[in-house]
Amino acid sequence: MKDDYGYFEAVLKNLRQIDETQQTNIEAAAELMAEAIGQDRLISVYGGGGHTTLPVGEMFFRAGGLANINPIMETGLSVFNQALKYLELERTVNYGSAILRYYDLREGDLLIIFHNIGINPATIDCAEEAKKRGCKIIAVASSAWQEQMPKDHSIRHPNGKNLFDYADIRIDDFNPVGDAVVNVPGFGTPIGPVSNIADFYIAHQLEIACVRKCLEKGIAPPVWKSANVPGGDAQNKRLIEKYRSRVKML
Repeated sequence: MKDDYGYFEAVLKNLRQIDETQQTNIEAAAELMAEAIGQDRLISVYGGGGHTTLPVGEMFFRAGGLANINPIMETGLSVFNQALKYLELERTVNYGSAILRYYDLREGDLLIIFHNIGINPATIDCAEEAKKRGCKIIAVASSAWQEQMPKDHSIRHPNGKNLFDYADIRIDDFNPVGDAVVNVPGFGTPIGPVSNIADFYIAHQLEIACVRKCLEKGIAPPVWKSANVPGGDAQNKRLIEKYRSRVKML
């Protein structure tokens, strides 16, 4: 059925806005990622709750993706927990910092944080703990949510800060407040969210730019081949041996 409500165009508009305004930030982030690979460091990726945990899975153990991705995969915050439970946990102070302490990131480590709203406790506490540890932070979030939500909004961290306040590099996904972009006549609630399409796109743009920068530096980028094609398992074996003891989720 034809898209009569503009969802396709809304998604394309979102992606074009990212392309037209965020390439400098994506390139700078990819430079940090390439440097991490050159130093034989992991690239840790965290999602601050709910559907913003999905880009973590999208970047991990993915055909054509980087093999040194260290997913900070907290089931309690993810859509694979009960919905009302993860909603409570992503609003719980000190939960995000406890998760980061468990993964024990160190000074100079690189952390990518996805949370398009960018204000909830599980996101802010993780970012604050990472800063205390001397990590470099790439933040993918929406400036609209961070700027437009009241300082006393109930979902905010008590310190009132935004994810971008902690970031070394900020990548705006331009997720509109409310996320959903389609208004069907006669129905009062918007439908058709766009945030995960934008964040998946940014995730893969980061990987593509990172691989290019690695090659420019003479670094062999560690990239998974699809395990489902002939020769895939054999090619990936070396990478599994290299990272299995270092990446908790492998």
